[in-house]
Amino acid sequence: MQPLPPEEARRDGAEDAQWSRPECQVWTGTLLLGTCLLYCARVSMPVCTVSMSQDFGWNKKEAGIVLSSFFWGYCLTQVVGGHLGDRIGGEKVILLSASAWGFITAATPLLAHLSSAHLVFMTFSRILTGLLQGVYFPALTSLLSQKVRESERAFTYSAVGAGSQCGTLVTGAVGSLLLDWYGWPSVFYFSGGLTLLWVCYVYRAHPGLGRSGARPAGVQAHQGSLETALPEAFRLGWVFNVVPWLVAIPASLFSGFLSDHLINQGYRTIAVRKFMQVMGLGLSSVFALCLGHTSSFCKSVVFASASIGLQTFNHSGISVNIQDLAPSCAGFLFGVANTAGALAGVVGVCLGGYLIETTGSWTSMFNLVAAISGLGLCTFLLFGEAQRVDLSPTHEDL
Repeated sequence: MQPLPPEEARRDGAEDAQWSRPECQVWTGTLLLGTCLLYCARVSMPVCTVSMSQDFGWNKKEAGIVLSSFFWGYCLTQVVGGHLGDRIGGEKVILLSASAWGFITAATPLLAHLSSAHLVFMTFSRILTGLLQGVYFPALTSLLSQKVRESERAFTYSAVGAGSQCGTLVTGAVGSLLLDWYGWPSVFYFSGGLTLLWVCYVYRAHPGLGRSGARPAGVQAHQGSLETALPEAFRLGWVFNVVPWLVAIPASLFSGFLSDHLINQGYRTIAVRKFMQVMGLGLSSVFALCLGHTSSFCKSVVFASASIGLQTFNHSGISVNIQDLAPSCAGFLFGVANTAGALAGVVGVCLGGYLIETTGSWTSMFNLVAAISGLGLCTFLLFGEAQRVDLSPTHEDL
């Protein structure tokens, strides 16, 4: 029998390693919960910042240092996380990092009271949390690109990505109640403790993780910028901690379903990816601009919900497009892209704070978000492709 050409052998091996339909459903639910808990831990500090500032005497500048320090660490491990996911398996990287960030989150109240240097310890804690959480999405991208069928890729990624809205919603709602009833330490115990329980569950439900072998070796800025702006802008209205995320969860699922459906109906993959980005960056920016130019509470809720909900279409656009291009090293490539997004988040926080202080209005912040989004969208529309590049130099354009 003639041996298969190397590229066909690689393709057959990749197909054999993919999850079956039941396995994919189980892992989708598991990773959805993991993403939810990641955001529970991430959002705990913004929810508690006002109370912690009162207890420790932080001014707005010091509180801003603590909040933005997360991105200092988050920028540094994106590429590393993606590379490790491609090499040793994304699920291993996810569980190891979740164990560490869950422990640090649960231990945050203890760290805060170790000495009088509250600001130093909290800043260090946030940097470390950012370092650990920075590996999650690149490792997730690596895992899904190798385990999920192409025809189901967008919906699976969108479903798992909906955990970010679930986590923000849970912490915004349950965390706010815990904050009022038991004080800010309870929020960290809640999110950190649940993360550790999830890690234990995954290890018990998938005992083969420890034996699995190694695997073959600007656009992101909009969501981070808007999510950074909203907690401070709307901290006086609990509605803004709940309603937009309730809209975003079904929007994320719908975007994934629509993307896969259009491709299965014969539409070119790259055309579908670009359409999703027009919705996720273009139309969502329009509502962000509207948000910055209204003083009506009801209109603000509608505009914020529409903008955040439409952002989830990015899951079926640029995020999954990386898996179209190079499944074998998607984690590494996603890490590079997300590093750029995280850096834009750091710069955006500083620039946004300067604009707000200079103009005295939040309108300038939302104008900045729209400008960054417009630049990212134009770049993707001009240069975006869906042609796989990691197998052979000659491919049919999708």
